Amino acid sequence: MKNSLYIVIIGCGRLGSLLANQLSRVGHSVVVIDTDESTFDDLSPDFSGFRVVGEATRMAVLKEAKLKNADVLFAATHEDNVNLMVAQVARKVFNVQHVLARVFDPRREQVYDQLGIETICPTSVAAEMFLLAVASDRAARGDA
Repeated sequence: MKNSLYIVIIGCGRLGSLLANQLSRVGHSVVVIDTDESTFDDLSPDFSGFRVVGEATRMAVLKEAKLKNADVLFAATHEDNVNLMVAQVARKVFNVQHVLARVFDPRREQVYDQLGIETICPTSVAAEMFLLAVASDRAARGDA
């Protein structure tokens, strides 16, 4: 694949494994890091990437994942603080161009933004989707 990206994903839970499987399937080079080796069981049989067991907050683990070569880093653990720390290290130390971090607490989105970290907040996204669903339902009934 000519436009293949080198992507490092931190966390192999539901989100991380879904991303890894889909990105691998379309031909990207994917490395997944997780502290729990059993989470790699969620990777599909056709996953062609690499698995690294370890704490993503440790430089040795990030070096093992060859983060310096990454085009993209997804910080997708269940811990906002881990995601922020790894995202900052990826951006500042390893000069990864595109860094995205999941953040559960909407109040933290602004902090990440000030640090130049692009975020996706499932809490905010879900709230927006619920509000849109209510608004479109009201519009369809003519209540708007």
